[in-house]
Amino acid sequence: MARGTFSNYTWIDFAFSVVGVCTFLVDWGSDVWVATEFYCQGDLLWFGVLVGLMVLSSVVVQMFSWFWFQYDRELPGFGRQAGGGGGGGGGGRTGTVLFGDRVKLSCVLHVLQLGFLCRHISAIRQGFRVWWRKQAGSEYAVYLTHDLSMLRLIETFCESAPQLTLMIYVMLHTNKARTVQFVSIAASTTSIAWMVLDYHRSLRSFLPDKAKQGWCSSLIYFLWNLLLIAPRVAALALFASVLSAYIAAHFLMLWFVFVLWAWRQGTDFMDSVGGECLYRATVGLIWYFSWFNVAEGQTRGRSIIYHTFITTDGGILLATWWCYRDPVQTEPYALALLISLPLIYLLGLLFKTLYYCCFHPKLWRPPVRDPGLPDDLPDSEVSFRDFSIQDGTPSAQLLNKRMAGHAAHFYSK
Repeated sequence: MARGTFSNYTWIDFAFSVVGVCTFLVDWGSDVWVATEFYCQGDLLWFGVLVGLMVLSSVVVQMFSWFWFQYDRELPGFGRQAGGGGGGGGGGRTGTVLFGDRVKLSCVLHVLQLGFLCRHISAIRQGFRVWWRKQAGSEYAVYLTHDLSMLRLIETFCESAPQLTLMIYVMLHTNKARTVQFVSIAASTTSIAWMVLDYHRSLRSFLPDKAKQGWCSSLIYFLWNLLLIAPRVAALALFASVLSAYIAAHFLMLWFVFVLWAWRQGTDFMDSVGGECLYRATVGLIWYFSWFNVAEGQTRGRSIIYHTFITTDGGILLATWWCYRDPVQTEPYALALLISLPLIYLLGLLFKTLYYCCFHPKLWRPPVRDPGLPDDLPDSEVSFRDFSIQDGTPSAQLLNKRMAGHAAHFYSK
């Protein structure tokens, strides 16, 4: 049975890396602008909440990046692969990120909250070497893009989604909107949308016959995520606009339940106990806004349980807002929101069903067998995450097991 191969690093991968760092900088700049506006307007509470979200997101992302830096230093031959053929300029090893294998410098940069940015720069530099200069190191470039896609996902749900909720809440609370708030909402929405597309593309790169992947499937994947996340964020903002003191209790209660659920599923994403605890806590935060598969096996049942729970919770949030709202102030949009938000969420579920029925790669991807597996092993037992082929050469050393594991979860039944 033929083995599948992974695609080499292409100009599209390089473009995604460049757009990714631009999106990161624009989103960061808009956050600073909004925080400055809040401070100048005397809205110190909202200023504190926004800055707190920025700091929390940055710290969590830097912690993941630091854990991965420590793990990757133990990979045999990783530094040699990253060297890009020992060509000009850099000389020698480049290590896991831009600053190489220098632990003290790496630690300082992560403490200064610059580790994530350095990973972006490293991905662009390595991608330029591979794509434009045709140097060796395609494996390493792909490895970097996989890690960045996961870090963007974490940053999005630690900062962009909560920030979007805050901006909508402020607009509802004040019953007016300034230009800076529209800019912040647009930046947060763009960040979420780009993360969805980038993460989907990263997962698909682990599949054989990547050329069969059309843009239509990515569009459907993008739409069902956007149509499910947007009503969720809106419902949370509406609830907060009438019962601001209870939104924190609501989050903590659901987050604790979600963390327990992640623990019960036995996640194994990180290579250390501390890292895994951080990961499960982050999964609980992601689940507060959107579904995220973290374990292999029958995922359909877990997805149905999650969406049933979130739909019920969203209905309670909307009903609470409807009962406590100011009828005069909310008259222009209250009924429209009450009707449209559930319909949008239902449409998102329909798009998700369409994706799994017509576009999910498990419907067409060829079975892939490891040479060491018995020939009579059923196709359903074949895993595509136990091997890596980059540049036509088999390699197990630079297989990004973190993202390969997520791909196996996502493309399981």
